[in-house]
Amino acid sequence: MFSRLSVLPLVVTLLFASSLWGAEKQPNVLLIAVDDLRTELGCYGLPYVESPHLDKLAAEGMLFRNHYVQVPTCGASRFSLLTGRSPAKTSALANTAFYAGKNKLSPEQLPGAQTMPELFRRSGYHTVCIGKISHTADGKVFEYNGKGDGRDELPGAWDELATPYGPWKRGWGVFFGYEGGSHREDGTGRKDLMEFTATRDEDLPDGMLANAAIKSLGELKARKEPFFLGVGFIKPHLPFVATKQDWEAISKLDVAPPTAPEKPKSAFWHNSGEFYKYDAPYEKSNPLATADALTAKRAYLACVRYVDRQIGKVLDELDRLDLAEDTIVIVWGDHGWHLGESAIWGKHAPYERTLNSTLILRVPGVTKPGVVSDALVDSIDLYPTLVDLCHPSFTQTAHSLDGVSLRPILSGQADQVHDVSLSYWGGATSIRSPTHRLIMKQGKGKEPITELYDVQKSADPTENLAASEPDLVAALLAKKAAREKSEKP
Repeated sequence: MFSRLSVLPLVVTLLFASSLWGAEKQPNVLLIAVDDLRTELGCYGLPYVESPHLDKLAAEGMLFRNHYVQVPTCGASRFSLLTGRSPAKTSALANTAFYAGKNKLSPEQLPGAQTMPELFRRSGYHTVCIGKISHTADGKVFEYNGKGDGRDELPGAWDELATPYGPWKRGWGVFFGYEGGSHREDGTGRKDLMEFTATRDEDLPDGMLANAAIKSLGELKARKEPFFLGVGFIKPHLPFVATKQDWEAISKLDVAPPTAPEKPKSAFWHNSGEFYKYDAPYEKSNPLATADALTAKRAYLACVRYVDRQIGKVLDELDRLDLAEDTIVIVWGDHGWHLGESAIWGKHAPYERTLNSTLILRVPGVTKPGVVSDALVDSIDLYPTLVDLCHPSFTQTAHSLDGVSLRPILSGQADQVHDVSLSYWGGATSIRSPTHRLIMKQGKGKEPITELYDVQKSADPTENLAASEPDLVAALLAKKAAREKSEKP
């Protein structure tokens, strides 16, 4: 049994970490967040996907097959990651969780750190944010239409908010950008689902973000203190925009069509409203015709190919500057994304494909090359893991952390740290065991909605086993209760 990180310093942890890195040496942290990046990658066993740079990183570190986010939407997922807190405790399920609602972060510094980068900053790390690490696309509080006061979304967390805007002029313009500076929220009404006209990576926002990260690494190397660099890439988030070469490469590939493409008999189905409001080069039926579904899937994969190349540039610069051996690298997908399975194109549902996302860690001196883990791990585990590995001098947190350190898995000392993974959406709790997913929603004055799926047979909600497996339902609910009880303050 591994104890959870509390607001008190972990003496044993710090001594262990010191033996890894040296008494005076602390590792840098490079956190790469990627929007909507499901496990549709070559390193996850999909040969038709072109992701050579992420595949290389996985071959150098540890790949997690069963990593789950706590909420299948951008802002709330990132809130859990960066605060280390479970929605069972916070009920934070909205994109605005950082700056609105009962759990919004205080603009004033508290005795304990409110977020992961704040804790590292208060420990003497130089912290830099480029792109979308929290929910807003540049770390500043603005609405999609540009309204807002531009205050820091994570108070006291970053020494530098260094997102470049280029011709898009503001953060959300970068996020929804097309080539040349136009974007979904610029008032023109443009909502093209796909655009593959750019000839240079730098003509699109993620290429610009990669160049900014490369520049920042050079500046950080010259500093004396360790660094925490967060780089938040946008693609493959809608709209599907990448270079011409990416589309030409993917459009020629034999891509698998969506499995289980029909709407399931599930109470938690999502109608893909964001996807269908874009203007597509085909009839917007639901489900999409097979040929049209393949076009949309190829557009997503072209964006994966593009963002993989940008990540590769940043990792290559880390090597060129001789920083790789001193830097923990994390690539984290903020949630999964349906590619037509269950007649869904999006993420807002408590299913396997929306909650399972990419997670790769390379920890010098700890991870062995090319290890693949089947452990159930949560996004909220990353905060205590980094504290465990980096031994920051400041360890007090504003709230206790709900995850556990993954160091025993990273070092090969343990196969699992959780019995179940818990996620939350739309009033439902989604419980993932090594073999099944149980989705439970308790309505007021109504019978609970209970759906149980064997994820060994299918990642999609095709056969509800709840009625035929009552003992398994009861066992999973007991594990849920035990886990949530352990997370209470």
